[in-house]
Amino acid sequence: TTGQPGLFIAEPVRSGAAIVGVAVVKLGLERLEQTWSRSVDPVVLQDSRGIVFLSSVPEWLYHSDRLLERADLDWLRQHGQYGARENYGRLPWQLDSNGDDSGFTLQASLQNRRKDYLAVQTRLPELGWTLTVTSDLVEVRQARQEALALATLAAAVLLLGVLYWRLREKRYAEQRQARLELERRVQERTHDLQEAHAFRKAMEDSLLIGMRARDPQGRIIYVNPALCEMVGYSQEELLGCMPPYPYWHPDDLDKHMRESDDALQGRAAPHGFESRIRHRDGHDVITMVYTAPLIDAEGEHQGWMSSVVDITAQKQAEARQREQERQLQRSARLASVGEMASTLAHELNQPLMALSNFAVAARAMIGHCPQDMLVTALDEIVEQVTRASEIVKRVRAFINPQRGSYEGLAIDGVIAHSLALLQPELQRGHVTVRSVLADGLPPVRGDRVLLEQVLVNLVQNAVQAMHDTPPARRRIELTARQAGPAVEVTVADSGPGIQAEQLEQVFSAFFSTKSDGLGLGLNICRTIVEAHGGRLAVANRPGGGAAFTFTLPTSP
Repeated sequence: TTGQPGLFIAEPVRSGAAIVGVAVVKLGLERLEQTWSRSVDPVVLQDSRGIVFLSSVPEWLYHSDRLLERADLDWLRQHGQYGARENYGRLPWQLDSNGDDSGFTLQASLQNRRKDYLAVQTRLPELGWTLTVTSDLVEVRQARQEALALATLAAAVLLLGVLYWRLREKRYAEQRQARLELERRVQERTHDLQEAHAFRKAMEDSLLIGMRARDPQGRIIYVNPALCEMVGYSQEELLGCMPPYPYWHPDDLDKHMRESDDALQGRAAPHGFESRIRHRDGHDVITMVYTAPLIDAEGEHQGWMSSVVDITAQKQAEARQREQERQLQRSARLASVGEMASTLAHELNQPLMALSNFAVAARAMIGHCPQDMLVTALDEIVEQVTRASEIVKRVRAFINPQRGSYEGLAIDGVIAHSLALLQPELQRGHVTVRSVLADGLPPVRGDRVLLEQVLVNLVQNAVQAMHDTPPARRRIELTARQAGPAVEVTVADSGPGIQAEQLEQVFSAFFSTKSDGLGLGLNICRTIVEAHGGRLAVANRPGGGAAFTFTLPTSP
């Protein structure tokens, strides 16, 4: 061969079935090589073994991109594809793949200078060749930067255009929305004003208080329906009127004129004044008038607004109440006299009965018993007279508490003396009394006679409650114990107890479960206990019977 690179195409020449020769055509690649030699960037063509047989860089000819194996070298030497050449050096390349099959970065040495190229390989499978075309990476990067800059600029311009368009659309939308909002607010404001006017009109028409507005000269410029109804004149008849007004009472014209002048000069009483007016039909109406300045929206004084309240019914009710109070006071005085008389009758009944018993006994003893027994009976009569006098004095003390006689008392002594007074009655009724008194009870502050009367009443009620109880079961338990800052005393019987619906009534005045009772005993007991700062209560016992418990504050 000529040693010049080329493409050989061979085809057998046949004579019948026998091959008599071979026709060979060589396509020279000199022109392609010359064209590539003028290329600024390297262009190479490799065979299937990676050997460069056509290149724009002469130094790269017959170099391979990899070390050839022994079999490849033997084949080349046997077929003489590249003449008698024995050595195929490595290309001065360093490849960095870009992650795909076609593109990579190539670092090569040209004229003792290392340069970076962007390489693209194209495979020719029909010939088994590989075409590698490179471009200076600096220029590629510069071009990419320029393209990127142009793209960025175009994107910025496009973005600015979009932003301007959106801003313009937003402004148009805001203007449209503002216009619609303004129209909506105008409609709402108009609707609100209409509703406010209608509401104010309805409120003024529904007011029970009369409203009257006057200008600074006293001319009536406004009245509401309530005032028209109050005076009996229509709105048309009142508007424009000057003093004296048609509804002024003829007997109080001078008073009306003074009050009107005071109001127009700003001297109206802030708490209002009472005024009598005359209704059109002739009856009197008592009113309360309150006047305040009438100020417009600009703060200018335009006159005076008066509220007129009809107090005729109130005045009539006050008159009726005063009459009722006088009647109640008279009734209360009569009731007090009656209750005091009833209380005296109830409380004096016991000592009088005792006086009667002791007097009968004394009369029976005359001439038949020793004189000392008669003296004892007469002493008992004197004691009961003294007790009756003390009861009268204590009742008077209830009427006037300053007369009360309070002192520190030992509750066990009060209980013992009360039981001693009732001993004859207890014996006649076959009643057993069991006293359970706690040790060391503190003294209580009270009136001895009144507290003994409470205990006597409670024990007598217990005896009477067990009237139908068999004698063997007639027992009274009398206990006393300390309960905080007070002493608690309980009188419990074994009778039938108190009906549930009567528990709240037993302390009421004139309520009694006995046919001959006055119904004052428990009421008086509660009054005495509460006057001492204590409390009296009743409850039914679980085993039968009733228990009355009262408390008395301890003496300091």
